[in-house]
Amino acid sequence: MSPPIRPIRRVLVANRGEIAVRVMRTCRERGVGTVAVYSDVDRLAPHVLMADAAVGLGPAPAAQSYLVIEKILDACKTTGADAVHPGYGFLSENEDFADACTAAGITFIGPSAEAMRKMGSKTEARKTVTAAGTPVVPGDNGPGGNGFPSSELALAAAKKIGYPVLIKAAAGGGGKGMRLVATEADLPAAFDGAVREATSSFGDGTVYLEKAIIQPRHIEIQVFGDTHGNLVHLGERDCSIQRRHQKVIEEAPSPVVSAELRARMGAAAVAAAKAVDYVGAGTCEFLLSADGGFYFLEMNTRLQVEHPVTEMIYGVDLVAWQLDVAEGRPLPMTQAELDGRRRGHAVECRIYAEDPVKFLPSPGRITQLRVPDGPYIRNDSGCYEGAEIPVHYDPMISKLVVWGEDRKSAVARMRRALDEYAVRGIETNLAFHRRCFRHDAFIAGEYDTGFIGRNAQQLAPRADEAELTAAIIAAALDSNQNLHAAPKATNGTSSGVPITHASTEISGWRRQLT
Repeated sequence: MSPPIRPIRRVLVANRGEIAVRVMRTCRERGVGTVAVYSDVDRLAPHVLMADAAVGLGPAPAAQSYLVIEKILDACKTTGADAVHPGYGFLSENEDFADACTAAGITFIGPSAEAMRKMGSKTEARKTVTAAGTPVVPGDNGPGGNGFPSSELALAAAKKIGYPVLIKAAAGGGGKGMRLVATEADLPAAFDGAVREATSSFGDGTVYLEKAIIQPRHIEIQVFGDTHGNLVHLGERDCSIQRRHQKVIEEAPSPVVSAELRARMGAAAVAAAKAVDYVGAGTCEFLLSADGGFYFLEMNTRLQVEHPVTEMIYGVDLVAWQLDVAEGRPLPMTQAELDGRRRGHAVECRIYAEDPVKFLPSPGRITQLRVPDGPYIRNDSGCYEGAEIPVHYDPMISKLVVWGEDRKSAVARMRRALDEYAVRGIETNLAFHRRCFRHDAFIAGEYDTGFIGRNAQQLAPRADEAELTAAIIAAALDSNQNLHAAPKATNGTSSGVPITHASTEISGWRRQLT
């Protein structure tokens, strides 16, 4: 018997920034009400201004606001929200939060808490997918499979695995709690540092070891399951352009994945998801070695940051799929239908408020903003001109995504879009992206996870060059401000040259703060 359909009437988005705005847009298209939550520094953030209702959570630190389960549930009760979308980060992969929502009679738009428990811990995930026949990176989960309690035990295990090895946190992601160790002498200090960072970032200092695969590609497979027993994959994303294990550029499809390899990796990802009866959006991450072998890394039990590139080549709305599945509806497409639907190439750049030379956060106020426009260009943003990039959270300004008929046209379109993108008031990594999209190896699709490290001098602008670029952009923006006759765009984007001002932006949003 099929599960009953449970229509969702009002969604509380337990997040902030661009992902909160992105989820709310799909809700609006479906006629579903929206509720925002916000910390003190986010009171005038776009996700707050566009929601039907908004509830304050308190001080800026996430531990006192976005990570407090009781406050989120109270906000649901206050506003009558019958569902919660967790976005990514914060509570999105917290099984206790999923359990608490279910216990309160609130639909959690995501997988079950049990699936999160099995896949959320990397050590548990390795055991689960190995039993399902999915290949994993050679490694050691520690005594009893529960991590290493000391560097001495880790030393003995590393000797058996063979150097270089990676020390990895069992909880969380984003490169935190991870250390590459080349020799035995380096391991004790690296172990202590990884444990400290994992404890600080995730409240869990459990670490394990993996054999370091040299110069791999980082390939992930998007999977989706429903409550009717259907499970499909939507191809791969190549996320190999990384700094400090954090993705910066993503593209789909990968320049090096053949149709045959895609089918094998997709089948492995689906098998891993089936092993935990997975429901909703999820991503299986793999390392792809130079010889074509692939190894499971981890599963992200949520919607990925880079999901737009998949949406653009398949022509689907994955948030809409999440809502459908959460209501008890079957997936709208079969695997065969998806395989025949894939078209073109998409690339995404994460635009950060950060020093383009040292990759350090650059919080502050966006005094002027010009966003690229044109056919097949998408800019997912949680900022507007006049907005503050707070020091407390990830410093993302937007995700710039483009589509082209093939990779060559997509790369050319992204180059043009990056050249049009201008931000004043804070430093950004735009100069890095511009250089990357003009690098011969990237243009040829010949890169791996070590690309940024090997090409650091070519990709990072010199300090004087960064200052000159900022001055040129400032001059152009000042000149554009004087074009009073040009029409101004609304809702946070600019049409061509004109600049959108904060007063226009804010007046374009609705606001109901409680």
